[in-house]
Amino acid sequence: MLVKLAPPTLTDLLLHSAWFPALDSAAQQRVMDDVREVEVPQGGALCRRGHTPVHWYGAIEGLLKWTVTSGDGRSVTLGGLSAGSWFGEGTLLRGTPRTADVIALRPSRVALVPMETFEWLHATQRSFDHFLLRQINERMHWFLGNFTAYHLLDTDSQVARALAGLFHPWLHPGSDTHLQVSQEEIANLSGVSRQRCNAALKRLQAAGLLEIEYGGITVTDLEGLRRQVE
Repeated sequence: MLVKLAPPTLTDLLLHSAWFPALDSAAQQRVMDDVREVEVPQGGALCRRGHTPVHWYGAIEGLLKWTVTSGDGRSVTLGGLSAGSWFGEGTLLRGTPRTADVIALRPSRVALVPMETFEWLHATQRSFDHFLLRQINERMHWFLGNFTAYHLLDTDSQVARALAGLFHPWLHPGSDTHLQVSQEEIANLSGVSRQRCNAALKRLQAAGLLEIEYGGITVTDLEGLRRQVE
Protein backbone atom coordinates (compact mmCIF):
# COMPACT_ATOMS: atom_id res chain seq x y z
CA MET A 1 0.00 0.00 0.00
CA LEU A 2 1.35 3.41 -0.96
CA VAL A 3 1.84 5.85 1.90
CA LYS A 4 0.84 9.38 1.05
CA LEU A 5 3.40 11.84 2.35
CA ALA A 6 2.18 14.81 4.32
CA PRO A 7 2.52 18.12 2.47
CA PRO A 8 5.48 20.26 3.56
CA THR A 9 4.78 22.87 6.20
CA LEU A 10 5.97 26.43 6.65
CA THR A 11 8.17 25.20 9.49
CA ASP A 12 9.68 22.57 7.18
CA LEU A 13 10.59 25.28 4.68
CA LEU A 14 12.31 27.39 7.35
CA LEU A 15 14.21 24.53 8.98
CA HIS A 16 15.54 23.28 5.63
CA SER A 17 16.50 26.72 4.33
CA ALA A 18 20.14 27.80 4.23
CA TRP A 19 19.52 31.01 6.20
CA PHE A 20 17.05 30.27 9.01
CA PRO A 21 19.09 27.72 11.06
CA ALA A 22 22.04 30.17 11.05
CA LEU A 23 20.06 32.91 12.85
CA ASP A 24 20.33 33.39 16.59
CA SER A 25 17.41 32.12 18.66
CA ALA A 26 15.81 35.55 19.11
CA ALA A 27 15.86 36.18 15.36
CA GLN A 28 14.41 32.74 14.66
CA GLN A 29 11.56 33.47 17.06
CA ARG A 30 10.85 36.83 15.43
CA VAL A 31 10.68 35.20 12.00
CA MET A 32 8.34 32.49 13.32
CA ASP A 33 6.10 35.16 14.86
CA ASP A 34 5.99 37.36 11.74
CA VAL A 35 5.94 34.96 8.77
CA ARG A 36 2.64 33.79 7.30
CA GLU A 37 1.49 31.55 4.47
CA VAL A 38 -0.73 32.17 1.44
CA GLU A 39 -2.15 29.86 -1.23
CA VAL A 40 -1.91 30.88 -4.88
CA PRO A 41 -4.25 29.07 -7.32
CA GLN A 42 -2.99 27.81 -10.66
CA GLY A 43 -2.74 30.80 -12.98
CA GLY A 44 -3.02 33.24 -10.07
CA ALA A 45 -0.53 36.03 -9.38
CA LEU A 46 1.50 36.13 -6.20
CA CYS A 47 2.64 39.64 -7.14
CA ARG A 48 2.44 41.90 -10.19
CA ARG A 49 4.83 44.10 -12.10
CA GLY A 50 4.64 47.66 -10.76
CA HIS A 51 3.53 46.65 -7.27
CA THR A 52 5.40 48.12 -4.32
CA PRO A 53 7.23 45.29 -2.54
CA VAL A 54 6.04 44.48 0.98
CA HIS A 55 7.25 40.85 1.41
CA TRP A 56 10.12 38.47 0.84
CA TYR A 57 8.89 35.13 -0.50
CA GLY A 58 9.63 31.45 0.03
CA ALA A 59 7.99 28.66 -1.98
CA ILE A 60 6.65 25.97 0.36
CA GLU A 61 4.95 23.82 -2.26
CA GLY A 62 4.09 24.05 -5.96
CA LEU A 63 5.74 25.79 -8.89
CA LEU A 64 5.68 29.42 -9.97
CA LYS A 65 7.19 31.37 -12.85
CA TRP A 66 8.89 34.73 -12.92
CA THR A 67 7.68 36.46 -16.08
CA VAL A 68 7.47 39.79 -17.92
CA THR A 69 4.60 40.59 -20.33
CA SER A 70 4.72 43.37 -22.92
CA GLY A 71 1.86 45.74 -23.71
CA ASP A 72 0.90 43.67 -26.79
CA GLY A 73 0.60 40.46 -24.78
CA ARG A 74 3.94 38.84 -25.55
CA SER A 75 5.69 37.36 -22.52
CA VAL A 76 9.09 35.99 -21.58
CA THR A 77 9.64 33.69 -18.62
CA LEU A 78 12.77 34.60 -16.67
CA GLY A 79 12.80 31.50 -14.50
CA GLY A 80 10.93 28.97 -12.45
CA LEU A 81 10.47 29.09 -8.68
CA SER A 82 10.08 25.68 -7.07
CA ALA A 83 9.72 24.39 -3.52
CA GLY A 84 12.54 25.66 -1.33
CA SER A 85 13.16 28.78 -3.42
CA TRP A 86 13.47 32.18 -1.71
CA PHE A 87 12.99 35.20 -3.92
CA GLY A 88 12.18 38.90 -4.07
CA GLU A 89 15.19 40.15 -2.11
CA GLY A 90 16.51 42.27 -4.99
CA THR A 91 13.36 44.37 -5.20
CA LEU A 92 13.28 44.87 -1.43
CA LEU A 93 16.92 45.93 -1.34
CA ARG A 94 16.43 48.36 -4.23
CA GLY A 95 13.23 49.76 -2.76
CA THR A 96 11.62 50.04 -6.20
CA PRO A 97 8.39 48.65 -7.72
CA ARG A 98 8.51 45.09 -9.00
CA THR A 99 9.67 44.62 -12.60
CA ALA A 100 8.05 41.20 -13.19
CA ASP A 101 4.99 39.12 -12.37
CA VAL A 102 5.16 35.93 -10.31
CA ILE A 103 2.48 33.50 -11.50
CA ALA A 104 1.61 30.03 -10.17
CA LEU A 105 1.97 27.26 -12.76
CA ARG A 106 0.12 24.93 -10.40
CA PRO A 107 -1.56 25.44 -7.00
CA SER A 108 1.19 26.74 -4.74
CA ARG A 109 1.79 27.70 -1.13
CA VAL A 110 4.13 30.57 -0.38
CA ALA A 111 5.68 31.98 2.81
CA LEU A 112 5.52 35.75 3.25
CA VAL A 113 8.21 37.42 5.36
CA PRO A 114 7.19 41.05 5.98
CA MET A 115 9.49 43.71 4.59
CA GLU A 116 10.09 45.09 8.10
CA THR A 117 11.29 41.66 9.29
CA PHE A 118 13.49 41.25 6.21
CA GLU A 119 15.08 44.66 6.78
CA TRP A 120 15.61 43.90 10.49
CA LEU A 121 17.37 40.63 9.62
CA HIS A 122 19.47 42.47 7.05
CA ALA A 123 20.48 45.06 9.66
CA THR A 124 21.12 42.77 12.64
CA GLN A 125 22.04 39.25 11.45
CA ARG A 126 25.45 38.84 9.83
CA SER A 127 24.63 35.30 8.75
CA PHE A 128 21.57 36.57 6.90
CA ASP A 129 23.71 39.09 5.01
CA HIS A 130 26.05 36.26 4.01
CA PHE A 131 23.05 34.32 2.73
CA LEU A 132 21.79 37.29 0.69
CA LEU A 133 25.23 37.83 -0.85
CA ARG A 134 25.43 34.18 -1.89
CA GLN A 135 21.84 34.20 -3.13
CA ILE A 136 22.31 37.27 -5.31
CA ASN A 137 25.64 35.98 -6.62
CA GLU A 138 24.15 32.59 -7.57
CA ARG A 139 21.23 34.27 -9.34
CA MET A 140 23.50 36.66 -11.24
CA HIS A 141 25.78 33.78 -12.25
CA TRP A 142 22.77 31.85 -13.52
CA PHE A 143 21.49 34.77 -15.59
CA LEU A 144 24.95 35.33 -17.09
CA GLY A 145 25.00 31.67 -17.99
CA ASN A 146 21.61 32.03 -19.66
CA PHE A 147 22.92 34.91 -21.76
CA THR A 148 25.92 32.82 -22.82
CA ALA A 149 23.74 29.79 -23.54
CA TYR A 150 21.42 31.82 -25.75
CA HIS A 151 24.34 32.83 -27.96
CA LEU A 152 26.62 29.78 -27.86
CA LEU A 153 24.70 26.57 -27.12
CA ASP A 154 22.65 24.48 -29.52
CA THR A 155 18.91 24.02 -28.99
CA ASP A 156 19.19 20.73 -27.11
CA SER A 157 21.68 22.23 -24.66
CA GLN A 158 19.59 25.35 -24.15
CA VAL A 159 16.55 23.25 -23.27
CA ALA A 160 18.65 20.98 -21.03
CA ARG A 161 20.05 24.03 -19.24
CA ALA A 162 16.59 25.48 -18.61
CA LEU A 163 15.45 22.19 -17.08
CA ALA A 164 18.61 21.69 -15.05
CA GLY A 165 18.17 25.21 -13.70
CA LEU A 166 14.97 24.14 -11.95
CA PHE A 167 17.17 21.83 -9.84
CA HIS A 168 19.80 24.42 -8.89
CA PRO A 169 20.99 23.21 -5.45
CA TRP A 170 21.03 26.72 -3.97
CA LEU A 171 18.23 28.60 -5.75
CA HIS A 172 15.76 25.70 -6.08
CA PRO A 173 16.73 23.09 -3.46
CA GLY A 174 13.33 21.39 -3.14
CA SER A 175 12.41 20.51 -6.74
CA ASP A 176 10.53 17.31 -7.53
CA THR A 177 11.83 15.20 -10.41
CA HIS A 178 8.38 15.50 -12.01
CA LEU A 179 7.96 19.00 -13.40
CA GLN A 180 4.36 19.97 -14.00
CA VAL A 181 5.15 22.46 -16.75
CA SER A 182 4.00 22.74 -20.34
CA GLN A 183 6.33 22.46 -23.30
CA GLU A 184 5.48 26.09 -24.06
CA GLU A 185 6.76 27.10 -20.62
CA ILE A 186 9.95 25.12 -21.16
CA ALA A 187 10.37 26.89 -24.51
CA ASN A 188 10.02 30.25 -22.73
CA LEU A 189 12.58 29.25 -20.13
CA SER A 190 14.93 28.07 -22.88
CA GLY A 191 14.57 31.10 -25.14
CA VAL A 192 13.70 28.97 -28.18
CA SER A 193 10.55 28.46 -30.22
CA ARG A 194 7.97 25.92 -29.09
CA GLN A 195 8.58 23.77 -32.17
CA ARG A 196 12.35 23.66 -31.61
CA CYS A 197 11.81 23.01 -27.91
CA ASN A 198 9.47 20.08 -28.59
CA ALA A 199 11.99 18.52 -30.97
CA ALA A 200 14.79 18.99 -28.42
CA LEU A 201 12.71 17.39 -25.65
CA LYS A 202 12.13 14.34 -27.84
CA ARG A 203 15.87 14.03 -28.47
CA LEU A 204 16.63 14.39 -24.75
CA GLN A 205 14.02 11.71 -24.07
CA ALA A 206 15.63 9.43 -26.64
CA ALA A 207 18.96 9.98 -24.85
CA GLY A 208 17.39 8.69 -21.62
CA LEU A 209 17.58 11.99 -19.76
CA LEU A 210 13.84 12.59 -19.27
CA GLU A 211 10.35 11.27 -19.92
CA ILE A 212 7.70 13.40 -21.61
CA GLU A 213 4.35 12.82 -19.89
CA TYR A 214 0.87 14.22 -19.95
CA GLY A 215 0.96 17.56 -18.14
CA GLY A 216 4.72 17.72 -17.68
CA ILE A 217 8.01 15.86 -17.78
CA THR A 218 10.01 13.70 -15.38
CA VAL A 219 13.78 14.09 -15.25
CA THR A 220 15.29 10.60 -15.08
CA ASP A 221 19.00 11.50 -15.28
CA LEU A 222 19.70 14.88 -13.70
CA GLU A 223 23.48 14.51 -13.80
CA GLY A 224 23.29 13.58 -17.47
CA LEU A 225 21.14 16.65 -18.10
CA ARG A 226 23.74 18.82 -16.37
CA ARG A 227 26.56 17.24 -18.40
CA GLN A 228 24.66 18.17 -21.54
CA VAL A 229 25.42 21.86 -20.89
CA GLU A 230 28.96 21.62 -19.50
